[in-house]
Amino acid sequence: MTGWMTPPEQGLLDAADTALQKALAGRLLVTAERFGSSMRTLYAGPGPLHGARPALAVGCYPGWDVARPGTVLAAEDNTLVRGPVQRHTWMGEVDGKAASLLSGLSAPPVVAAWYATGRLRRWAGPRGVIAAIDGRLRAVIEDKAAFDSLLENAGIPERMRIPAVRVDGALPALSELRRWVGSERLVVQAGADSGGRGTVFVDTAADLVQAAAMPGPYKVAAFVAGWSSNTTVLSVPDGNGSVAVYVDRPSHKAIGIAQAGIGPGKSAGNDWSRPWPEKAAADLVDAAVRIGHHLWTEHRMAGLFGLDAVLTPDGWAVFNEINCRNQGTTEVSGVNQQLRGLPPFLTAHLTVLLGGRVDWLDDPEDFNAGSVSAARTAGVGPFYLKLRHRGTAPVRVSGLRGPGVYRLDGDRLAWVRPGAHPAGANADLGELLLASLPAEHVVCLPGAELGTAEAVTTGPGSPFAAPHQLSALGAAVLDALAAHLTPALDPTSREVTPS
Repeated sequence: MTGWMTPPEQGLLDAADTALQKALAGRLLVTAERFGSSMRTLYAGPGPLHGARPALAVGCYPGWDVARPGTVLAAEDNTLVRGPVQRHTWMGEVDGKAASLLSGLSAPPVVAAWYATGRLRRWAGPRGVIAAIDGRLRAVIEDKAAFDSLLENAGIPERMRIPAVRVDGALPALSELRRWVGSERLVVQAGADSGGRGTVFVDTAADLVQAAAMPGPYKVAAFVAGWSSNTTVLSVPDGNGSVAVYVDRPSHKAIGIAQAGIGPGKSAGNDWSRPWPEKAAADLVDAAVRIGHHLWTEHRMAGLFGLDAVLTPDGWAVFNEINCRNQGTTEVSGVNQQLRGLPPFLTAHLTVLLGGRVDWLDDPEDFNAGSVSAARTAGVGPFYLKLRHRGTAPVRVSGLRGPGVYRLDGDRLAWVRPGAHPAGANADLGELLLASLPAEHVVCLPGAELGTAEAVTTGPGSPFAAPHQLSALGAAVLDALAAHLTPALDPTSREVTPS
């Protein structure tokens, strides 16, 4: 670990682990997420919670030695292909095998996932339970068309709400929508999807046609320039009929970086080392607490959720989306809690979802004041940069040693040491954890996820220079990785042999 990271006190770790184990009640923890190494920040970092290492991980991509659960069932080990289609269809690929493995476990499973689905309930079987937000509740809370009403009902000040209208029928003409929200550029959203899906930026009539292809109802909002952001929030029942709401420091999220192979409206990664204006951070934390209490009052929702916001150029925060579940940020944002001497929020999330009691967290007001203080101060923070295959032909990753800590060596990447935790790499010294890299025998199709580059930095090592721009370091990392990609035959194409 870097010198910035002091592991949580052993007594605190023991309390968190004891609470989780009591909630598990002898059942076996199983993860069902795209990354077979999910939750590694809990069990492979400073002050590891050994009881949080899953007995089984079911996913699309395998883990690696220092980040491996007890057993990993990865779709990629069967397909030997990594690509955009595979990352969306992996559950079907492993469906029968996953159900068989879970039914054969020595104890009932607890399946940790982003949200509960019928397939996961079938995998868990009659003996198991799902530790995830209910999928139907998630769809209600994340409904993009209803987001402005959620903010209003939670008592969020108008200054933190983007001008928007809800459209239940067909979308009207572009000129009409622009007049309604007072903006030339529009953001049209629909549904309750993730990863930037369900969002269309509208500048032209053709863009509006694309937006109208989504099933409504729609939220049509003014486009707001600035840094996008994500904030992780944890609600914990307090035993007195309410919840204690803990708000992590907000990130700076880079969006739509074509240079990184990331499309419009999609995240290229998050950086928690950049400071926020104190007033904006304080407003955001106060609003997140209000939303947490509203979700509990209206839906009895507790556990993790995420708030997406925009930090405007004049230093104000406005909200644009809610994610009622684990997120792509959950793994790395847990380092923020570890930097403050606490186990990651995910530990409490699992305990809460299983009906356990979380009694090891700080007073929420003290914690949230600390989040504002941390956000306004330039200092150490984690980041991750998404790695994509940006080319137009299939490739393999060659000349690397798999996931671990690397440094830039000219236009290539040089192995430094094994690793599985973002704090094991100091970006200010040129180090990066390359997580979830594919094995050399795996064929990567255009657009494939090649993993993430993760580290901690005090600022100089950030991969982002602006809301839609890589830093020189970020660009150099992507170019160096591209130098390790060698051409491969496309196994998904079918050759026709002449008769």
